[in-house]
Amino acid sequence: MTVSILCLFMVLGGPLALAERHKLSEESRNFTDFYHGHGIALPPVLLEIFAMHLSSPLSLSRLIQTSPLAAIVRGFHNPLPSIPRIFGAKQISTLPLVFAHGMGDSCFNPGMSQITDLAAKRAGVYGVCIPTGDNQLSDTVNGFLMNMDRNVEVFAAKVRGDPKLKNGFHAVGFSQGNSIIRGYIQKYNDPPVNTVIHVHGTIVGVAGFPQCNPDDNIWCKFLASLSGDFVYNMVAQQTFFQANYFRDPKKVDTDYKKYSQLAVWNNEGPGGVNQTLAENFGKVDKFVMVKALADTMVFPNEGEWWGAFAPGDYSKVLPMNQTEWYQKDLFGLKTADKAGKIHFESTPGNHLQFSVENLYSWIDNYILK
Repeated sequence: MTVSILCLFMVLGGPLALAERHKLSEESRNFTDFYHGHGIALPPVLLEIFAMHLSSPLSLSRLIQTSPLAAIVRGFHNPLPSIPRIFGAKQISTLPLVFAHGMGDSCFNPGMSQITDLAAKRAGVYGVCIPTGDNQLSDTVNGFLMNMDRNVEVFAAKVRGDPKLKNGFHAVGFSQGNSIIRGYIQKYNDPPVNTVIHVHGTIVGVAGFPQCNPDDNIWCKFLASLSGDFVYNMVAQQTFFQANYFRDPKKVDTDYKKYSQLAVWNNEGPGGVNQTLAENFGKVDKFVMVKALADTMVFPNEGEWWGAFAPGDYSKVLPMNQTEWYQKDLFGLKTADKAGKIHFESTPGNHLQFSVENLYSWIDNYILK
């Protein structure tokens, strides 16, 4: 996952048709005006995307869902019966399960509905997928054209509006949905998250395009480097979800720390350490990090285990304990690790390729104690 919508226009080139600006929303006009003010010509396809968002949102939603950028869970064919596991004489876990979907997916899609139902029955508890839109259309598009912080705000409001979640819950995120859950934990965590299962997550950002590893291909490295020129400004950060968690290793000490929403969550930004982010992070009992060993969507996939590219380098990957945020304990990750709260799992395939047996094992081993 990465700059998604941005990648559609960054590569195509061509000036923006200013005469068509009336078709854009105010947010879109702010975005295009920013770039024109800095002498950057934007491709016409950007106009098409925003115009489609206004005139035919259903078409845009379908375009997103069928694109190679989408991270959609497809569900399982003839899954094993979801029989609740009983440990000893009683079911131990009583907290509900909350799910957050990936980029291009929706809580209203059959795959997310099936997985939510199967996991909840396995745990013997209430389960719900929390959308950031009120229907499939808006839930899908908001994963692109509503920024990360706003998605978290909507998620938090829906959590607080569900009386069955008032005493806390366990959370399961898929792909980009993990960014929403992480943001909820650090900014709110009320009602509190007890255990979070991050499945193939964008939790510490991405540094490349889907299917285009900047460590393997010079063209992919060029595209990744070019991305930072578009995402590290106030307007892009206020507009695009994927811009918020794009972490360019070549710009981590400059534009990234100045503008990125992810940098704020990591306590890497110029504003200093927000202790509340670390305190809320520390309230979680377990963090279960699931990495796809053959992931071609999240680069580097070590990020799914809290790792990252080394600053200034697309080839050197740092494991969790060698990152700055761990060593300086910027948001409480080192403290959580020393307390035995960080657990690592993996799946052998690509992004969001996991079996129902994997799902049940995560529920059994980390939700049912």
